[in-house]
Amino acid sequence: MPHGDDLDARFNELVAQIDEEQQRRMRAAAVKGAKEQRRTDRLARRERRSARLSGESGGYGPEPRRRIGRAWIAMAVITSLIAASGVIVTFRPDLLTPDAVVDGAPTSIAAPVVEPAEDPVDQADEEPTEGAGEEPTSPFAGSPAEKYAEGAAGFVMPEAKALGGLSKKDVAKGLKLTRELMATAFLDKKALLGGKPSAFTKLLSPDQRDWFLRDMKKHKGAAAFVIQFAKGTVEFSTDVIKVHGRVKLGTFKDRWRRGVELKLNHIVVYAVHRPGRPDTTIRLVAHPKGRVWLYREEGRLVAWPLSWGASSTPASCDTRDGFIHPEYEDSPRGTVAPTGPPIDPYELEQDEPKGCTASKGT
Repeated sequence: MPHGDDLDARFNELVAQIDEEQQRRMRAAAVKGAKEQRRTDRLARRERRSARLSGESGGYGPEPRRRIGRAWIAMAVITSLIAASGVIVTFRPDLLTPDAVVDGAPTSIAAPVVEPAEDPVDQADEEPTEGAGEEPTSPFAGSPAEKYAEGAAGFVMPEAKALGGLSKKDVAKGLKLTRELMATAFLDKKALLGGKPSAFTKLLSPDQRDWFLRDMKKHKGAAAFVIQFAKGTVEFSTDVIKVHGRVKLGTFKDRWRRGVELKLNHIVVYAVHRPGRPDTTIRLVAHPKGRVWLYREEGRLVAWPLSWGASSTPASCDTRDGFIHPEYEDSPRGTVAPTGPPIDPYELEQDEPKGCTASKGT
């Protein structure tokens, strides 16, 4: 193999055949080639380091440094000129293939082969992780409640019109107040979990509010108007409460007053479970019905809930405290059995059940 001096002589002889412009191009190509090689070396070192870190090469050690000498610059010049033109090859082709021999076998100097960088993996083509991006199953899925409106949006009120001696404006105001009464009676989480129904109480007229507070104190609950679960029996499985129903607009007249009568009929569905036991989630269906009178008295508009109550299922028949005691799948069988043929809890138009009536599943 030629020594360094012999290689320098060959290199100088080659350069002597080239004019200044060509030499400038050669020097620029050499510098560019050296930069590309350094970049290639860095990539190679990273790959080897990654292999060692992952255990593929048997351990992690210092990376040996690589020196770039004049021999590489000469090869870079020659290679660059081969790619650019055939001028050097035509003049002295023997300079491109020095008689280098390694272990008796002839070799040639070739440009370094730079492996193309692998294309980054297209994340869109990757197989999705099982379960990734899936929405959790709604507790209302598979039931009629799945298509019901959420919350107060289910309390759809009829269009206001002048009726029963009230102006259209009064009727509209009364409809709005009635909607608020239903929302606070059936959707207020604080009251639902056994707390004081303060939001509902504030909406009542002063006379009815006094009666309501006395009755609530007497019976230790607001069962006459507000849906409430017995304390410590439920947690909500979701913030969503499903509502479906209708409000009919009519008139009334008694011995002392006349006005508008609203007939309320709704299905309200709660997803609840035992405290700390989301695996016990059930759909509890309540069916509140009622009537509200709207009339003017002493110069003001009054909204008076006249009759207001609700049935619920699945719930225990054994209690009479005015609170709902849900029956879960693992609840012990009660001492009071339901009666009559099972009714559909999602049927809006049906007679009021009397006593504890059997129900179909929710």
